[in-house]
Amino acid sequence: MPAMSDDLTEVQAAVVPDGYVINLWQRGFGRTVGPFYSKRDPVTLEEVMAFRVEEHHANGMNNCHGGMLMSFADMAWGRVISNTREMGWVTIRLTTDFLSGAHMNDWVEGTSEIVAEQDDVFTVRGRIWCADRTLMTGTGVYKGIRSIARKAGYRDAKD
Repeated sequence: MPAMSDDLTEVQAAVVPDGYVINLWQRGFGRTVGPFYSKRDPVTLEEVMAFRVEEHHANGMNNCHGGMLMSFADMAWGRVISNTREMGWVTIRLTTDFLSGAHMNDWVEGTSEIVAEQDDVFTVRGRIWCADRTLMTGTGVYKGIRSIARKAGYRDAKD
C-alpha cells in the first residue's frame, strides 16, 4: 500500500489500481484538487496520470465538474514535457472536446504525446478516459520555462 499523507483517507488509498503511485503535492492547486496518481510504463516511459472522482470534484448533478476535467487535462497533458524534457512549463492554450462525463467514484485517467516543439514551445495531443469511455480529447500548447533535471533514480519505484 502506498504511503498515505495526512489528508489522504483510507478509502482513497484503498481504491488505487495496481501500478499507480500517489503524487504527494505538498502545496498549491494540485493539493487542493487531488489526490492524483500516476504510473509509468518501464519500456515506453509513457506516463498515465489519474484521479478518483470524489465529492470535492463534483458539480451540482454529482458528476465530475467540467472545470475539474479541464484542470486535470492541463496537468496530465503538460506532464509529458516534465517527464520527457525535464522542463517546467506554463500553459499557453488548452483546447478540449468533451465527449462524455465522469461520475462519482469513477477512476479517470489521462495521457498525452508531444506532436511538435520549437523554441521551447510544445504542442501536445491528449486524451482523458474512464474505463473504455473517452471523456475528452484535445491539444495543449505549453511554454517550457526552466530545467527540472532530476537526480538518477528520482522516480524509481520504492519497495
